[in-house]
Amino acid sequence: MPTTALLAPLDRVTAFLDQVHGSFIDGQTVTGANDLFEVLDPATAQPISRTHLADGATVDRCVAAARAAFDSGSWSRLRPADRERILLRFADLVEQHGEELAQLETLEQGKSIHIARAIEVGGSVEYMRYMAGWATKLEGQTLDVSIPVPAGARYNAYTRREAVGVVAGIVPWNFPLMIALWKVMPALAAGNSIIIKPADETPLTVLRVAALAIEAGIPAGVFNVLIGRGAEAGAALVAHPGVNKVSFTGSTAVGKQVGMAALQNMTRFSLELGGKNPMLLLDDADLEKAVGGALMGGLLNQGQVCAAASRFFVPRRLHAAFLEALSAAVGGMTLGAGLDPNAQINPLVSRKQQRSVLDHLQQARQQGAKVTVGGAAPDLPGFFVQPTVLEVNAEMSVAQEEVFGPVLSVLAYDDLDEALRQINASRYGLTASIWSNDLSRTLDLIPRIEAGTVWVNSHVPVDPNLPFGGYKQSGIGREFGRGAVEAFTELKSVCIAY
Repeated sequence: MPTTALLAPLDRVTAFLDQVHGSFIDGQTVTGANDLFEVLDPATAQPISRTHLADGATVDRCVAAARAAFDSGSWSRLRPADRERILLRFADLVEQHGEELAQLETLEQGKSIHIARAIEVGGSVEYMRYMAGWATKLEGQTLDVSIPVPAGARYNAYTRREAVGVVAGIVPWNFPLMIALWKVMPALAAGNSIIIKPADETPLTVLRVAALAIEAGIPAGVFNVLIGRGAEAGAALVAHPGVNKVSFTGSTAVGKQVGMAALQNMTRFSLELGGKNPMLLLDDADLEKAVGGALMGGLLNQGQVCAAASRFFVPRRLHAAFLEALSAAVGGMTLGAGLDPNAQINPLVSRKQQRSVLDHLQQARQQGAKVTVGGAAPDLPGFFVQPTVLEVNAEMSVAQEEVFGPVLSVLAYDDLDEALRQINASRYGLTASIWSNDLSRTLDLIPRIEAGTVWVNSHVPVDPNLPFGGYKQSGIGREFGRGAVEAFTELKSVCIAY
C-alpha cells in the first residue's frame, strides 16, 4: 500500500529547481540557444526543472576549458598538500549542504531520502576524504637496471606518476551524485581536469556540487559539467581528440560503444558495466539473515544497482522456505515517493526504465516463470513497479539478463557444482555473495566464482579502500583504492646515465 506523508523540500532546493540550468564550463553556466530538456520527478512524472542541452560547439568549449585549466598548472602543478587541503574543504562543503543535495537527488532520481542521505551524501563524503588523501601519496619506484652499453656506464632509473590530462567522466542515472564523485575525486587528486557528463534524467546534483567545488577553491575549468544527450554530447565528448582519459559507468552495451570510440584516438578508458549478480546459499545458511540480505542486496534503490543481487541459488531443501519468507517480506513492503520517509519501495527513474522492467516480467511469464508476489505496475502516478519475486530456472531470460529493477529471481539447485556452473555461465562477472557459516567450504568456493567482488553473508556494501570492478563483460579496470587514482595517471620511466 502507498504511504502519503511527504517531506517538504528546503527553500533553497525549490529555488535551485526553479532556475533554468545549463552546462557548467570554466566556472560559469552556459545556456545559449540550445534545446531545453525537462527533468522529471519519477514519483509524479511531472517536470521539476529544466536544463539546456549541449551541442557540438558546447562540447568543444568544455574540452578547451578543461585543457586550458590543466595546461595553466593552476591545479595540475599545485603542491600535492595544497590539492589535498582544497579537496578536504570540498568534502566539508558537500557535507554541510548534505540535506539540500539529498533532496535534489531524491527529486530527480526517485530514490528514498534515507538512501540519498546515507549513501549518496554520507558515503560520498567519506569517499571524498579518503581520495583527498591520495593527492599526497602517489609514488613511483627506483629500479636497478642492467643496461650493458656503453661499457662502464652507470644508470639511475626510476618511475613517476603524472596526471593524464583531461578526463571525461560519463555517469549513469542510478547514483548520479556518488558515481560522479567516484570519478571526480581520484581524477582531481592526481592533478587532472575533469568533465562530468551526467545522464539526461539526473543532471541536477552534480551541477550543484560543481558550484561547491569552486567555493572550495578548485580553479575554474578544472571541474566542468556537460549537460546533453548521451548519443550526441556524450558521444562527441568520448570521441574528442582533446580528451586523454574516459571513465564510463553504465550498461555493457553502451560501454562497448564508448570503448570502441575511445580507441579511435587511443584515449585511455575504464569501464564499470552491468552485472547479473548471484547470491548463493549453502545448505547451512541462516535463512532469516539470507532473506534480509536478499532484500538489501536486491532491492536497494529499487534494484537499480549494478552490483544488486538478482538471482538467488537456493538448495532444494531450503528452497520452499526461502521462497515463502522472501515473498512474504517483499509483499509487505510499502510503495511511495522518495520524499515519503515511510516508503520502502520508490519509483524507477523514468518511464523508459519502468517499461523495460515490465517487458522483462512479461517475457518471464511467457517463458514459464512463476510470480509469487508483485509483477505489475501499481495504480500510482509516476514510474513504479511492484517489487517482484519469481520462481525461475537458469535458462530463462530473466535469470540471464540484467533487469535493473525490483525483480528477484529464485532458483533451486540439487548439486553445488551445477549451481556454480550456472553462476559462471553468465557473460557478466561483477559481484556475487555466498551465505554460509562453513568457513572451509566458503573459502574453497570463493576462487571458483568468476566475479570481481565476492561477499560472504552480506551483499552490496562497498568501501573506498576495496577495489570494485568486474570480470568478463562487467567492465575493464577498478574503482576505489590505489588503483582508482593510478588509473588517472600515466606511468613515466626515467633513465639517467652518469
